[in-house]
Amino acid sequence: MPGWDADRLRAALRVYLLADAGLVPPDRLPEIVSAALRGGVTAVQLRAKSATTLELLELARNLNAICREAGVPFIVNDRIDVALAAEADGAHVGHIGEEDLSPHDARRLLGSDAIVGVSVGTPQEAHMATSQGASYVSAGPMFATSTKANAGPAAGENLLRGVRAATGLPLVVIGGITPQRSAALFAAGADGVCVGAAIIRGPDPEAAARAFFEVGGAGT
Repeated sequence: MPGWDADRLRAALRVYLLADAGLVPPDRLPEIVSAALRGGVTAVQLRAKSATTLELLELARNLNAICREAGVPFIVNDRIDVALAAEADGAHVGHIGEEDLSPHDARRLLGSDAIVGVSVGTPQEAHMATSQGASYVSAGPMFATSTKANAGPAAGENLLRGVRAATGLPLVVIGGITPQRSAALFAAGADGVCVGAAIIRGPDPEAAARAFFEVGGAGT
């Protein structure tokens, strides 16, 4: 899906599903992602830290096919090689200066049309991500989260507002996001919410995804 300009990407990241294989059995992810897409999810990121490369690639190809059929972008967390092999729309890298590739290097490998997401924890990191070719930034954690053990302390809306002031890139927020918390985050400047456990761990991922539009203000 080439041509992810900022406005199109902003809309595509409105309800961004983090399909984390550490939260549910990996073999259940295709059915969960399919259900979440029926509920309105607008983008999907695969994270599978403990999978082997071959396991991750097989899962990425499966989810990419599901996302292409639904017409939404598919992103791979961290693994540029798997993103390329699976023909994903892009990759999401970690904080600049830590163990992941920089957005600049990720862009060189993935190409000019790819989506390159970057995690940020300060306005300064958001500014650096912008200057190094990121497509969007993900700020957080907004609230306490069980999705990522080393996510750090909850930063809340102060971080969101600071990052919003530091970059014009599409901005998503992550960490403890629920439908009830989403409306205030959109009002404070978020373009999208990145959601993992609130959708994929529930008994009805389709209904859980739909709640972000019906309760959380994602449809406005």
